[in-house]
Amino acid sequence: MRVYIFLCLMCWVRSENKRPCLEFSQLSVKDSFRDLFIPRIETILMMYTRNNLNCAEPLFEHNNSLNVNFDTQKKTVWLIHGYRPVGSIPSWLQNFLRILLNEEDMNVIVVDWNRGATTFIYSRAVKNTRKVAASLSGHIKNLLKHGASLDNFHFIGVSLGAHISGFVGKIFHGQLGRITGLDPAGPRFSRKPPYSRLDYTDAKFVDVIHSDSNGIEFIKCDHQRAVHLFMASLETNCNFISFPCQSYKDYKNSLCVDCGSFKDKSCPWLGYQAKLFKDVLKERMEERSFKTTVFLDTSGTYPFCTYYFVLSIIVLDKTMTDGSFSFKLLNQLGMIEEPRLYKKNKPFYKLQEVKILAQFYNDFVNISSIGLTYFQSSNLQCSTCTYKIQSLMLKSLTYPERPPLCRYNIELKEREEVFLNPNTCTPKKT
Repeated sequence: MRVYIFLCLMCWVRSENKRPCLEFSQLSVKDSFRDLFIPRIETILMMYTRNNLNCAEPLFEHNNSLNVNFDTQKKTVWLIHGYRPVGSIPSWLQNFLRILLNEEDMNVIVVDWNRGATTFIYSRAVKNTRKVAASLSGHIKNLLKHGASLDNFHFIGVSLGAHISGFVGKIFHGQLGRITGLDPAGPRFSRKPPYSRLDYTDAKFVDVIHSDSNGIEFIKCDHQRAVHLFMASLETNCNFISFPCQSYKDYKNSLCVDCGSFKDKSCPWLGYQAKLFKDVLKERMEERSFKTTVFLDTSGTYPFCTYYFVLSIIVLDKTMTDGSFSFKLLNQLGMIEEPRLYKKNKPFYKLQEVKILAQFYNDFVNISSIGLTYFQSSNLQCSTCTYKIQSLMLKSLTYPERPPLCRYNIELKEREEVFLNPNTCTPKKT
């Protein structure tokens, strides 16, 4: 009997020592109505590490000491949500946490400003972003006193959270390590000067994913697509390659497929791994004095990945200056797939070489043949004519480490598909 009582007392002591987990503010439409008459704002910092993945803890204790699980030498990701008109918990939050901590041993701080974001008055939530940023700056200064580094801070802000991140960055004069803006909110921010919104000068590296036109449709679900794209960049093996370009139209016309300016790297990747291109993007910005805008297309469902190839063709026949190509790929299993986006390139306009950007929903690794068709302009059609191509090269842009495939000295007839068996390209002699 005494042993039984002793064991019960031990269990009671242990349960008393274990503090409850912090919970994200669970609000509702009632709170949005209440905010119409009694506005409130509160910022709660919920800290997660691999030691407490399923149980959020306060970043600072009651005596203002730092939580023992926080490691000042590790990277710290600050995850900031956006406008919550009905007070619901972000559906992506827990999955985002799991993916981040699975990727890297880091500190993750969820910034819960639901009381301040839950309102029917959007302009009020916009004004609250400045207040949240000011509150965060005080906590950051405290972290710096404990030995943390601004360079190790990566802010990931969604919608209004992106602008909160920018305002924090301004307070610290652009010395934050990185800010990622996921569909930064447009209303009340578009066309505003840099000091009134997220700007590329707010951190040492700023990357933004726009997957929504914003405007009047900003509440709809596609406004969160950027969040899921970013998570997919961590959770899958796909390289979400993107193409620096002046406009989406130029990108679709295959005018921006040259990734050679990125030296030993491919064109930039979207998402978490964009950090790998920080230095080369910074060099480009210094040379051109403006930020880099890149484009890509995704599939419509998770994991949203597509695969890019570029087909480079050097022609010999002068009569081909007003023609175009289409092509398809065949793998060793007999599967055939046509590009989903770019079946024909623009006319040559006296160019000797033409590059065709092609996007596939499935990756082709073991390519057995390339189906190529040439289309002459309507004014110069000739069913008996043959057209000479000096060389053809197919290269994966999504996986640039793969050796390109080539075929040389090709003859084509108009609108007659030819299947060519390519080989690994022969290195150029120097």
